[in-house]
Amino acid sequence: MVDPARPTGPRRAATPAASPAAEDRLMRALYREHAGPLYGMVLHLVGGDRQRAEDVVQETLVRAWRHLDRLDPDRGSLRPWLATVARRIVVDGRRSARARPREVPESALDRRPDAVAAEDELDRALRLMTLTDALGSLSAAHRAAITETYLRGRTATEAAAVLGVPPGTVRSRLHYALRTLRLALEERGATP
Repeated sequence: MVDPARPTGPRRAATPAASPAAEDRLMRALYREHAGPLYGMVLHLVGGDRQRAEDVVQETLVRAWRHLDRLDPDRGSLRPWLATVARRIVVDGRRSARARPREVPESALDRRPDAVAAEDELDRALRLMTLTDALGSLSAAHRAAITETYLRGRTATEAAAVLGVPPGTVRSRLHYALRTLRLALEERGATP
């Protein structure tokens, strides 16, 4: 409820309600005279966001329309009152934006990357667990041959130098290790 002893803007003398045509003329005059400068001021306040500035100017003029009975353009310019209302709308908008979580664009809600990524990550983890278990069933020599060639990306000759065995031995160990590994994976329900 508005306290009559505390005016919120310029007051008009107590007069009967204006006709709709008179209200329409007053609002059109108010818009023509004040919308442009008000838009420029608000555009600066909202950091150049044109759409937000237009919204604030529109809301300011709607509030002026709601309080036409209190506005008296004959007592002076209404611009200071309109500027105060616009400034308060901008400040209130900033406060409410800080009080609520950031809005997420609808396009981000349409996609479900988290569910797909989680499913892929789970599959990957299960494959790695199965492979690690299967590698554990190999002999140490076979596991070392696979580790040096497939996991570390070395050639048979390079792996032979690291393992201290001839290259032919590495190739032979790889052959038997892969055959054993394939069987171990099949036993665990995984197909290589």
